[in-house]
Amino acid sequence: MKHLVDIHVVLATADDMDFWEDDAEEAADKLNSLLHRVYDTAEDDIDTSRLENMLQFIWENWREDRHLLDIDEVDLHDWVDHFVATWDDEASDAPYFE
Repeated sequence: MKHLVDIHVVLATADDMDFWEDDAEEAADKLNSLLHRVYDTAEDDIDTSRLENMLQFIWENWREDRHLLDIDEVDLHDWVDHFVATWDDEASDAPYFE
């Protein structure tokens, strides 16, 4: 039930990205692109906890990833498509929201 998940709750701001110092705004934009792409790619009837876990995983694993600013849109879309298709709640130390 994707519509029950508010994507705006997990979106980053420059303040969240202090790791990136002068590039914090760009890093927040890139992370938000990842988060939005996962949300948009997920099936409409996805279990809410599954989608929340996926979004949390993106947040935790990409927020300070040194490759965040280097990934282009094509690679971003390919990675997200693969991520959504192969996501396994149990293998990812889920649930993050309990």
